[in-house]
Amino acid sequence: MRITCTIVHCVDTETEQLARVIGARVRQERKGRDLTLDELAAAAGVSRRMLVSVEQGAVNPSVGTLLRLSDALGVGLPALVEPPAQRAAKLVRAGTGAALWSGDLGGRGVLVAATAAPDVVELWDWTLAPHERHESEAHSDGTRELLQVQEGAIVVEVDGATHELQRGDALSFSGDTAHAYANPNPAGARFSLTVFEPGVGTRRQAEGSRG
Repeated sequence: MRITCTIVHCVDTETEQLARVIGARVRQERKGRDLTLDELAAAAGVSRRMLVSVEQGAVNPSVGTLLRLSDALGVGLPALVEPPAQRAAKLVRAGTGAALWSGDLGGRGVLVAATAAPDVVELWDWTLAPHERHESEAHSDGTRELLQVQEGAIVVEVDGATHELQRGDALSFSGDTAHAYANPNPAGARFSLTVFEPGVGTRRQAEGSRG
């Protein structure tokens, strides 16, 4: 799925560490599939320069860039932000999730838990500062999103339709169409978001087998 976030240079220790983890994982997955930098860049629709910067941990890539890379590699986005799970259960302590989006006004999108491919379920903790907005292009086919407002109020736009949600309200919608989350209010907002992406990597594998 493509999300239109600005790619920013790492500015703090937490972000730098996450960028290094992501870079190492992307490089590991790419080499494990015998892909060159040019081949992966072309498959993901990103520039070679960007891919090199990601693998070097020199930038904190947008969520959209990560999703393009994860789809091209045939893994879920969570696989790029942490080492493979060694146990059946994984505990994520409060404040230790992967912050994959930071808004210009202070909002954050934090991936707190997820399952592995091919049927990936992601749990996010989102905050939007007053008058902040986050836009997303259509995700992969079949993606569904479930959202519940925990604090404040937000507006969710899905394929041209607008939905106003207050605290406690929930919304489910197709994530494979353009959508956006916005906080037009003078107070901050927080919401939980679950994203379901079925068959991550399976379509690409099928295409490769036909080739």
